[in-house]
Amino acid sequence: MRIVFVHGAFVRDGAWWWQPTADLLARRGLRSSAAVLPSCETEPRGDLHDDAAAVRALLDASDEPALLVGHSYGGMVITQAGRHPAVRRLVYVTSFLPDAGEALADFGGGEPRHVSHGDGTASVREELVRPLFAQDFDDATYAAAAARLAAQNEVVFGQRTSEVAWREVPSTYVVCGDDLATPPEKQREHAGRATDVVELPVAHHPFVTRPELVAEVLLQRTR
Repeated sequence: MRIVFVHGAFVRDGAWWWQPTADLLARRGLRSSAAVLPSCETEPRGDLHDDAAAVRALLDASDEPALLVGHSYGGMVITQAGRHPAVRRLVYVTSFLPDAGEALADFGGGEPRHVSHGDGTASVREELVRPLFAQDFDDATYAAAAARLAAQNEVVFGQRTSEVAWREVPSTYVVCGDDLATPPEKQREHAGRATDVVELPVAHHPFVTRPELVAEVLLQRTR
């Protein structure tokens, strides 16, 4: 079994974000890789369908069965891409878990978390990053994370899913109970669609700050 990781919105260098968890999994003999999402990591910026295609290409690279893990916006991507013969389970980490025809914008509400640049891209509002998305990062980790923030193609927020992998593939939802960016009550609404649910006392990026907890959830689902 291998693990394929899909990062969230407004960041690049997905491998960096998942590396603490990937290192623990490697010690247990599990191979992993992280997708590069065209909507925020390439020029010109791609869209949701390009992101899903990039994940499918990563899955195509091996015949080995895979656990497909998505964080936040990554839940949209794994839902669109996850009906792939290699995928044995989907894992949503404080993620959006859409049904057919739903878009990221449908799960909004409250004050906008991003700012538009007027060129078709948007970025997370800088003043919200640490208090909402990284409140448990130490200074060095936060500096490294902030250096990996990226503009993303705005079109992804309005694009609707046309594939719904979780209706055919078993799924696990990891509720992050201390998340200030995605309220736990909203996560639990999404989690109601998953096959099973795990709740952890962690913030928005547990694979960075509490990798041992995330690794254990994944290891249990590869057995």
